[in-house]
Amino acid sequence: MGASPDPGRPSHGVMRYLQHHGFECVPVNPTTRDVLGVRSHRTLEEAVAETGPFDLVDVFRRPEHTPAIARSAVATGARYLWLQLGVVNWEAARIAQAGGLDVVMDRCTAMDHRLLRSRSDKRPRDPT
Repeated sequence: MGASPDPGRPSHGVMRYLQHHGFECVPVNPTTRDVLGVRSHRTLEEAVAETGPFDLVDVFRRPEHTPAIARSAVATGARYLWLQLGVVNWEAARIAQAGGLDVVMDRCTAMDHRLLRSRSDKRPRDPT
């Protein structure tokens, strides 16, 4: 949510990183037609109607906007609500959890992915 076509915005860099690592990203931003070559949708509901349900809703919006986004994530069948760095809203977390979603707040998907990749690269390989 809130994906930006502006290369200077964190949401743009995170989406580019995730795309590079094979993740399918569907931008939701009512003010732009596309982000990184992918059609942008005005709402989460519109995006899900066109592309199918999302596993993860990655939110780059101010905290006061997140309860409505949490309600949309529940209503559209998402599995996770992920609020990016600096985004914390306990009401949104309660809404999402009550709807059966797992919630992550104040963390960056790209940074966590990098960390997990670096850890898996250091694991010993099974020789069989």
